[in-house]
Amino acid sequence: MTDDIQKQYERYFKEMSIPRFVVKITDNDEYIVADANDIALKYFDRNAEQILEHKITDFMGHENAAHFEQSFEVCYARGISVTIQALPSVPGTVRVHGFYVSPIKNDDGEVELLDVIGQLDVADQSILQRERDDAISLMSSIFDVSEIGIVVTDQSGRIVRVNEGFIRTYGWSRDELINADVISLVTPDERPLAQQNHEEFIRTGVRSSGELKIIKKNGSVANTLFTTATIELSQKRRFQVTTMMDITLRKQMEESLRFAKEQADAANHAKSTFLANMSHELRTPLNAILGFSEMMMKETFGPMGHDKYSEYMTDVHSSAQHLLEIINEVLDMSKIEAGRIELDESEVGVNDLLQSVVRMLASKAFAIDLDIQVKAADNLPNIYADSRLIRQIFINLITNAVKFSHERGKISADVGMLDDGRMQITITDEGVGIPKEKIKRAMEPFGQVSDNPENSGVQGTGLGLPLAKAMIELHDGTMGLESDAGKGTRVFVTIPAYRIIERPQRPEPASKSSDKQPLARNA
Repeated sequence: MTDDIQKQYERYFKEMSIPRFVVKITDNDEYIVADANDIALKYFDRNAEQILEHKITDFMGHENAAHFEQSFEVCYARGISVTIQALPSVPGTVRVHGFYVSPIKNDDGEVELLDVIGQLDVADQSILQRERDDAISLMSSIFDVSEIGIVVTDQSGRIVRVNEGFIRTYGWSRDELINADVISLVTPDERPLAQQNHEEFIRTGVRSSGELKIIKKNGSVANTLFTTATIELSQKRRFQVTTMMDITLRKQMEESLRFAKEQADAANHAKSTFLANMSHELRTPLNAILGFSEMMMKETFGPMGHDKYSEYMTDVHSSAQHLLEIINEVLDMSKIEAGRIELDESEVGVNDLLQSVVRMLASKAFAIDLDIQVKAADNLPNIYADSRLIRQIFINLITNAVKFSHERGKISADVGMLDDGRMQITITDEGVGIPKEKIKRAMEPFGQVSDNPENSGVQGTGLGLPLAKAMIELHDGTMGLESDAGKGTRVFVTIPAYRIIERPQRPEPASKSSDKQPLARNA
């Protein structure tokens, strides 16, 4: 036997689909397994080391081993093939109807080996066939009832099968599609790439997905999302299975959303431009009104002649100041939304800045007999921030607290350090408060939360809190708010730890002692 034939025989033996093993007879008349194929190992539920060069009794129960050995003895003694018609239960997932035991003789006609090969259970084979048929039927049903279009093409790109989902979606009949070139369904601008991809995918078996434009029967174009997979059948025949989902409506929605976003961006840009122009155009006459009204209030060029004129002029000046504040707030918010504010950072003393804001607003607090207290922790460090914006945050928050506080109320501003290294400023008032369900609206630009006519006279633009929140977020800080109707408001502003400037520790002074003399200097 040549080496090639020997190798082919060994491969055939090992890869047989039925259990097969070879038994040799020792000098002690023991039956030892000389070789076994892969399915035999699986049948006996053992590995090669547990079976090869072992007696049957080593890996098989006593009853089964005796059954085999009796057949081996008959075959060996008579030199004829025997059959084990019925075999007791043996471990393993492969089921057999029995075993053929055949003698292998030498040139002298003496039995040297026994060839044992299994008989497949015919009943089991029919069960397996029925299971295969059921599986094919199930897959065919899924193929036909799927609402997603499925197209199967051969190596040349010809359609060999198409499901009802594809026919319903794109309008072509089955007769028009079978044997048609699948590339002909693609819009002309995408055909070269589709042809190239089909050839590559079916050659390499690579799975892929993407978007494709498909021509419908009525001439319209459908945007589809496709996925492909290559299968190989007998005789190395390859087919490509492609699923196609119509996403035309989704693409239209995306285009509509994109167009709406572009319009919104354009409107937002127009709004920012309008606000910038409006603020410029309004500030010029307002500055004149403020300047001239101050001159008239001070009677720079002589008396106005009537006390009522002075009263009216005070109202004019106050209204102009209020209008200028509104314009500045609107302009600041538009700049923040447009991302046009850049931080001018430097070292800032929070306590000093807070004290100066409180002094500036003291007149408003004094008018309604409000008590404003500032409490700062000892050795409070400075921060690295934009002093103008931090100052504006304090102005907005304390002005809000004053605006919505009752007469003879109290406002506190507490500054301290948190355990995680951040600084926190807390502004607390005992005013009208904000209903819990309206806190979110209060933090939005132009959000008005008070429905009480009593407070209608103090309503502003609704930008105080949103501006403060936006300004602290420019510093990577946070702002939170706790409130309820009639229970006052507490606002928390936190500054991140990386903006804290730690003060160097001063050395402790040496303690004085009467029994110690100062050291004399060397002359």
